[in-house]
Amino acid sequence: MKILITDYDFPDIELEQSLYRRSGVDVVSAQCRTEDEVIAASAGCQGLLVQYAPVGARVFAARPEIRIVSRYGAGYDTVDTRAARDYGVWVANSPDYGVGEVATHALAMTLALLRHIAFYDRDVKRGVWHYTSAGAMRRTSDLTLGILGLGRIGKRMAHVARDCFKRVIACDPYLIDGDFPAYVERVSKERLFEASDAVSLHVPLNEETRGMVDRSLLDRMPPASVLVNTARGAVVNIDHLLASLDAGRLAGAGLDVLPMEPPDAQSPIVRHPRVLLTPHAAFYSDIAANELRRKAAQNLIDWQRLGRPAYVVVEGRQQPN
Repeated sequence: MKILITDYDFPDIELEQSLYRRSGVDVVSAQCRTEDEVIAASAGCQGLLVQYAPVGARVFAARPEIRIVSRYGAGYDTVDTRAARDYGVWVANSPDYGVGEVATHALAMTLALLRHIAFYDRDVKRGVWHYTSAGAMRRTSDLTLGILGLGRIGKRMAHVARDCFKRVIACDPYLIDGDFPAYVERVSKERLFEASDAVSLHVPLNEETRGMVDRSLLDRMPPASVLVNTARGAVVNIDHLLASLDAGRLAGAGLDVLPMEPPDAQSPIVRHPRVLLTPHAAFYSDIAANELRRKAAQNLIDWQRLGRPAYVVVEGRQQPN
């Protein structure tokens, strides 16, 4: 078996290479940014290990030898799953590697905004020293936290945040009532934005969620509320978010993800004084990063040995030789 690591932003890929050496898998690597580059680099490969490179119908048509695609990460929006299904290609991911990291990062951003941590830091560094410099502040234990998307990370967020807030509410139309923890109140999407002093987003990026958080939802949020996104950048309409911040409806936004990464240094979202940014780092700890890489790489080995990966997104028809 031969596989292509299409792209990566890790310091090296020794972890993956060592796994494949022990399993007798040939591996080549590239830094593909387009489907054309994936096609050019994947000649003779049965599997792809993908970080950000796009993989869709053009790749599968040009390289019929490709039988499985495994993605670094829980999300898989860079892989066209419909095309994979049409071509019988397996798609796998690594969905549970950094659940605690993302949840605690989201909580940290939420509390940093509500407690004005980043704003105080900026004020102090420009010579302003007063506890009122960042504006009025409410008691967090009097506030409501809203969680959009109650999957693995959303549930963990609810668990780690519940003692900080008066109430935790959530919206997830794909869960039955019995899957909601007892300490989380189920509400509609519209009600979630109306009732929450802080909203944390934990949904995948797909046709339903792309641009979901737009003016129609942001205008429902109470004055002085905050929005945190550690999910996918394109879930939020950035222009509408900026308008809500400028209008004073939102007191702040914490964004670990953006529609374009990295953003232009002159982008209004980068320069906005009420936006707290981190560089798509919510998933990260040393242990989580290694777990992510190991699980994503292992999917290809499991498919070769067992006929299916451990973490199936699309069940393909293609089998190992």
